[in-house]
Amino acid sequence: MRTNHIRQVAAIATVVTAAALLVGQLSSNAHAASTSLSGSWSGTYSGAYKGSFTLHWTQSGSKLNGTIRLSSSRGLLGLKGTVRGSSIQFGTVGGPGITYTGSASGRSMSGRYQTPGGGGPWSAHRTSS
Repeated sequence: MRTNHIRQVAAIATVVTAAALLVGQLSSNAHAASTSLSGSWSGTYSGAYKGSFTLHWTQSGSKLNGTIRLSSSRGLLGLKGTVRGSSIQFGTVGGPGITYTGSASGRSMSGRYQTPGGGGPWSAHRTSS
């Protein structure tokens, strides 16, 4: 009788754990979808280098692709990155090695950038969807 009771408790615990994991996964997916970064952004950076930038994102799931135009550069640089919840990380491709980390919330995002010559803070706000 006691063995059956232990098996029932273990089975209930397994079902509860599976349900909690599913709810967490659904909640996480809903949060990722609600924080789409697709669109145009304008921002500034300071520290080792100072200036402004504009960027345009296309988000597909957690993947980011886009371009950035730095005030210190004449051309567009390609960007690739990821977003998980509010955390964002991205970097330039096909140009100077610049990496960015930070967080995004609503119509703003901010964090730190790093180049071979130094780094500093950056921040941006959405200009269009």
